Amino acid sequence: MKISAEQAVHKAAELYEARAKRAPVKPFTDEDPALGMEDGYAIQRELTAMLLADGDEVIGYKAGLTSAPMQSLFGVGTPDYGPVLSSTVRDSGARLSPDTFIAPRVEAEIVFRLAAPLAGPGVTVEQARAAIGEVIAGLEIVDSRIENWRIGIADTIADLASNGAAVLGRSVAFRPDLDFRLLGMAFFRNGELVATGAGAAALGDPVAVVAWLANTLGKHGVALDAGQVIMTGALHAAVPMASGDTFTAEFDRLGAVTLHVDDPAPSSSGRPATVRDGRT
Repeated sequence: MKISAEQAVHKAAELYEARAKRAPVKPFTDEDPALGMEDGYAIQRELTAMLLADGDEVIGYKAGLTSAPMQSLFGVGTPDYGPVLSSTVRDSGARLSPDTFIAPRVEAEIVFRLAAPLAGPGVTVEQARAAIGEVIAGLEIVDSRIENWRIGIADTIADLASNGAAVLGRSVAFRPDLDFRLLGMAFFRNGELVATGAGAAALGDPVAVVAWLANTLGKHGVALDAGQVIMTGALHAAVPMASGDTFTAEFDRLGAVTLHVDDPAPSSSGRPATVRDGRT
């Protein structure tokens, strides 16, 4: 790691202000191209602490860069991760204003909710599968507090892995016999099919993402808790989001999840999903 603890706090404060003002900052890697993943995580930890001090709560984690092309683009050989904050989670049918974000894009992905804790390292895919209790059709709004999405690996990790918000469909009981690699998805914008995907796009198997995350966090003494949600990574290329858009992802066996992009209506669908004991 190149940066000092003091530098990590300073850069986290820049991102904290960027989130609050919805005004992007220049890439940290412009000033120091040698910044790497561990530097990004050091900043991420400080930023997360600032947000938790404001009263937010970590209710799970998201994985990013779960496809080989995306890893190649960033010059890494592993996914990255960031926390999922309770303030960013919405129910299917939510209405979100684009003014809430800076440069938002939408991705569809498979989301798991754990029924049992997982503590790495050493967690196998079979153990991860046994710990999953529910499966959810999900949409992630990825957003960047880094100017013009000019992100290096340290930049995106520092920025909570470019997480903006999540929209979750109904929970479906986990079926141990279901091969999530083959679970298909069709993604629509304003009724037009714009992408398709399958679970295998996420690290070859979305359950493997859960095992990877448990093992990666375990190296830092962090365990996954029962009730936490795990967003396993995009099944297609992210699609830009604009006012007036409606996005729907239809998943085999999981049903559909929908997001309306507009000024939020004064209804329950536009409020954060209720979180109790780690559940939405």
